[in-house]
Amino acid sequence: MKTVKKAVVLFMAIMLLIPSMALAHNGETHTTSKTPAADLRSSLDQLLSEHFVLATTAMIKDYNDAEDADEVYKKLDQNAKDMTPAIASVYGEEAAAKFEDIFLGHNDYTPDFVEAKVNNDKEARKAAEAEVDEFVNEFSSFLAKATEGNLSKEAATKVLAAHEQDVINVFDHYVAGEYEKAYKTFREGFKRMFDISKALSGAIVTQMPDKFEGTKAVTPAADLRSTLNRLASEHFALAVLEMQKGFNQAEDYDFVTWAENMNTKEFKEAIGSIYGEEAATQFQKIWQQNHIKAQSELVTATLEEDEEARKAAEQSLQKFAETFGQFLGEATGGNLPADAATSALWSHEEDVIQTFDHYVAGDYQTTYESFRTGYGFMFGVGETLSDAIVKQMPDKFAAEQMPEDMPKTGMGGTATNSLWTWVSFGALVLISGGFMIRKKAQQ
Repeated sequence: MKTVKKAVVLFMAIMLLIPSMALAHNGETHTTSKTPAADLRSSLDQLLSEHFVLATTAMIKDYNDAEDADEVYKKLDQNAKDMTPAIASVYGEEAAAKFEDIFLGHNDYTPDFVEAKVNNDKEARKAAEAEVDEFVNEFSSFLAKATEGNLSKEAATKVLAAHEQDVINVFDHYVAGEYEKAYKTFREGFKRMFDISKALSGAIVTQMPDKFEGTKAVTPAADLRSTLNRLASEHFALAVLEMQKGFNQAEDYDFVTWAENMNTKEFKEAIGSIYGEEAATQFQKIWQQNHIKAQSELVTATLEEDEEARKAAEQSLQKFAETFGQFLGEATGGNLPADAATSALWSHEEDVIQTFDHYVAGDYQTTYESFRTGYGFMFGVGETLSDAIVKQMPDKFAAEQMPEDMPKTGMGGTATNSLWTWVSFGALVLISGGFMIRKKAQQ
């Protein structure tokens, strides 16, 4: 199963760079959530949202002087260095050197914010804020020049500034002990990343329709896939965080569980909008009892070193995988086979458990490798489940292949510009917060 998971994540990473073939036969286009344009959008969903999770997590861990903070910083720095050759392949060595110069100078602002807060140094805080402003200005100019004006400096500035502020706001609320605001802001900032990927992928596809087989990034089917991506990946991120907070008996533990409950509420609403209120209620019962609750019980058993309780918690999670797998199989009319759903769900639970166990053992390098693998896997879940639903209800998710009018994205340009320009922009947005998501396909 781990080999299959790595193959899925590798496939998704490749989709960011090389669009897949459209699912069309004999000139007929089939309603599906798995199109070249939707694949691009999903890849950006994954990269941008994981960037946000890592950015906020790193600042909070650094503030708390957590043992794993240095490991997070080390991994993130290496990710940035790994990105330089890719930039060189698109814009050339000179542009790549300029990028690295901008990034390495900017990389210090995250610990600067933390240090200013720890020392209650208002001048240092102002200096850090000025560094962010300078970075946004310099990097937006870089993007405008690199893309030959296809992305205006104004548009780049707006995107970069909004994201930077989301990260800072989460940190500030956390430090102030305003935990509900912190996690409310976290959820809002997390969701914003999916809005960015929607707008960006839509602009890319509209600019270069032939590159994506005439498919669109913004369709009812692609929207469903992106929604499931968001809910599933947020669940994974919050589950990992909740278990770490529970093990550490952190003050904000209850507020992480609150965020999980809000995620469950949205998941329930999504299920209800497709299958009705009865199915939504059934989903909530399955999701909470042998799933969210069992994860908390596993943490408690670990703290108390109770092997029997630990075994019982794992058995509950296995039961959840079986029960929810059966639910999905029946709900989708067999378009997602129950056995396949159960296998995927248990693989997800293994990711959560293993990430937690590595954390408890103090093996932080493996903790975050496991986290990235598990996080990426959720986008495979979103892809598979959305396509099963779309196949079951094609009329509900049918849409024209191409828009009648080009959307007003503020990202101008002609279809002759390179696809790599836009792909690189997506990657560069990730780096803008000081973090770069490492491909989870590495062995």
